Amino acid sequence: MTAHATQAVLDRAAAGGRITPEEALDLYRSAPLHALGTAADAVRRRRYAGTEHIATYIIERNINYTNVCVTACRFCAFYAAPKDTAKGWTRDLDDILRRCAETVELGGTQIMFQGGHHPDYGVEYYEKHFAAIKKAFPELVIHSLGASEVEHMARISDVSVEEAIRRIHAAGLDSFAGAGAELLPARPRKAIAPLKESGERWLEIMEIAHSLGVESTSTMLMGTGETNAERIEHLRMIRDVQDRTGGFRAFIPYTYQPENNHLKGQTQATVFEYLRMIAIARLFLDNVAHIQGSWLTVGKEAGQLSLHYGADDLGSVMLEENVVSSAGAKHRSNRMELLHLIRTAGRVPAQRATTYEHLVVHDDPANDPVDDHVVSHLSSTAIDSGKAHPELKLIDAS
Repeated sequence: MTAHATQAVLDRAAAGGRITPEEALDLYRSAPLHALGTAADAVRRRRYAGTEHIATYIIERNINYTNVCVTACRFCAFYAAPKDTAKGWTRDLDDILRRCAETVELGGTQIMFQGGHHPDYGVEYYEKHFAAIKKAFPELVIHSLGASEVEHMARISDVSVEEAIRRIHAAGLDSFAGAGAELLPARPRKAIAPLKESGERWLEIMEIAHSLGVESTSTMLMGTGETNAERIEHLRMIRDVQDRTGGFRAFIPYTYQPENNHLKGQTQATVFEYLRMIAIARLFLDNVAHIQGSWLTVGKEAGQLSLHYGADDLGSVMLEENVVSSAGAKHRSNRMELLHLIRTAGRVPAQRATTYEHLVVHDDPANDPVDDHVVSHLSSTAIDSGKAHPELKLIDAS
């Protein structure tokens, strides 16, 4: 594609026109980085006209209920094989509810309930836990699991995917977190997650969920050896389903972490590849509302830059996270730092709900929250002087 042709495609996309997968691949490979970012930011500004000065974040907790898993994905450093009793563990319900209590205490609004594909956990396990969480904490949104977990639980309980989704939704699941997408095209998916369902099946389950009123996010794991063309094909597969259902609220690319897993860092995505993907996603996914930057895997500076490449959301203060951290993600943050990152990117921070409504717009720094307990990767279930568990004392987050 000539420079003139490249700019013409960028201009069309910036103005709201749909671009083809072939055009997206050409742009991803060869468009000047700043021109790509400028076009993507124009799309964001037009989509959010009136609130384009705002960038959002959420306070949430990722409760990993077990690390026992039969899937054995090659990029994962979190799982334990079912027979590995020394490494494998499962949290009991009381522990899970204490973590929910602490989340509420810290102003969190969302729970991501995620773990391994345990050979004994069918639909009944999730029904029990979601119902208990909702009964104790009706204010918490359960934004959890993904198509892979649904496929697994349905097989364990010998029910259809439709029945599994209906039952866990009735028990308290609000939306799916889009987990397990990894890479949807067949070649890279088989290379890194040979025991998981196909990408087509992952999308089929999400489409079923959307038809049942359960929305989701969509994700992409970058840097495990996939080609540029396969990355764009991943986007195409998502866009085609979104054309039919409208059920994907957001797209969230994140980068492979190379420690303690079977891929052993053979390949990784660079920061520039990541920023180009954020921009291409904003240009190509014209039917997906939100693009989320992922400071957790690429670092806070790159996360901040993503706000200039089409992202409108900077993810979360994740009070607890164990999966990508096990593979080497070392970035940590807190609410005050996240507000600073958003402000110094030239935007006004706003805490959002799971469905992206603005809960608190931090338009005056003088009124910023000052609770230094709201920090990512806090592992305790003990808030000092907290209302949820006043008998407990805060464990140092370090």
